Amino acid sequence: MKLGHSNKLNKIILIGILIAALVMTSGCTDKSASNKNPEVSAPAEASGAVDADKAAESGMITLTDGFGREVTIPENVERVVCSGAGCLRYLVYLQAQDHIVGVDSMEKKENEIEGRPYVHANPQLKEYPLIGEARGEDDPEKILEVNPQVILKSSMIGQASSSTATDADALQEKTVIPVVSFPYGSLNNEEQKTEMYSSLRIMGEAVRKQERAEEVISYIEATMQDLENRTADIPESERKTVYVGGVSMAGAHGIISTEPAYAPFLWVNAKNVAAGMGTEHADIAKEALVDWDPDYIFIDVGTLQLGNEGAIGELKNDTSLAGLSAVKNGRVYGVIPYNFYSTNYESVLANAYFVGKVLYPDRFEDIDPEAKADEIYTFFVGKPVFSDLNGQYNNMGFKQIPL
Repeated sequence: MKLGHSNKLNKIILIGILIAALVMTSGCTDKSASNKNPEVSAPAEASGAVDADKAAESGMITLTDGFGREVTIPENVERVVCSGAGCLRYLVYLQAQDHIVGVDSMEKKENEIEGRPYVHANPQLKEYPLIGEARGEDDPEKILEVNPQVILKSSMIGQASSSTATDADALQEKTVIPVVSFPYGSLNNEEQKTEMYSSLRIMGEAVRKQERAEEVISYIEATMQDLENRTADIPESERKTVYVGGVSMAGAHGIISTEPAYAPFLWVNAKNVAAGMGTEHADIAKEALVDWDPDYIFIDVGTLQLGNEGAIGELKNDTSLAGLSAVKNGRVYGVIPYNFYSTNYESVLANAYFVGKVLYPDRFEDIDPEAKADEIYTFFVGKPVFSDLNGQYNNMGFKQIPL
């Protein structure tokens, strides 16, 4: 072989080696950069496209939310926002309010009367940045500004699961942040209670508060069982007839506003005269109340926000109601409002002990309703806030109302 040909061949080999080295180096650099920059893989993770094995390897977990959506989230979530009525309340129940980095307009609003125990216990929540309007009207740009790792999104009773899942998918696509969505549920019947418990567990999984979620569920179950045990053997003929009026629902209402499935009545085995009106909030005719003529009337003292004392003023001044047995016998009592940006379940449970004490004092002789209320509030929201709540309603909750 001639020397010139040999030199040319060596140069060609050297150039090939250099090119191969550059390609290998470029590949390693790209892989390293991708690992260091979470934004590179965020869209796949947020969309739930990462399978369970890959998620585990990358410090992610995949969970199924309340509407069957598989969502991949960081294993250790420390920054969240809550969207929808009641969502932040559940986060407080789970003792995870320190994870919040932004709140909706309802949480920032300065209400003249504040009926949410979790806000009384956590006034600092109003100071967080705004992430959108109330009831799930989110602002994706504002959410991105506070940089949460996960968006928690609740839906109201009766809201179609398909539309809720669609809304969650849309928000997730706009923000490229995982959205964990779930129904709020209720304690009015077994189906809705199952939804509520499932939602608490899903949220608990998302923020690593599974043990606390089980504590909350067990506390609710034990409380309902205690109420049932105290009154279950009362003969049908001795069970009192009752009515609750002035029930708050998206604001204050008068005497005709009621709850046919008012849980405190169910739990203490009282006969709700409005039970035939269905399972959701209802407005009745005053004539129906006169015909029912219950032994006891309980008034949601949130009615005081109306003019002329609301439902209480009606019982005092409406001549068509003057003949009611409860009015003539002084059996009208105030209970704490429980509907304020969805249901405050701690107030529902507290009301049940007061109702039981009024109707069946011998079965509740060991109960001081106000002390019991503060025990319940402390468990759910961390502070005994009964006096703060009741003080807003002229301290008429858990009292006989003079007419």
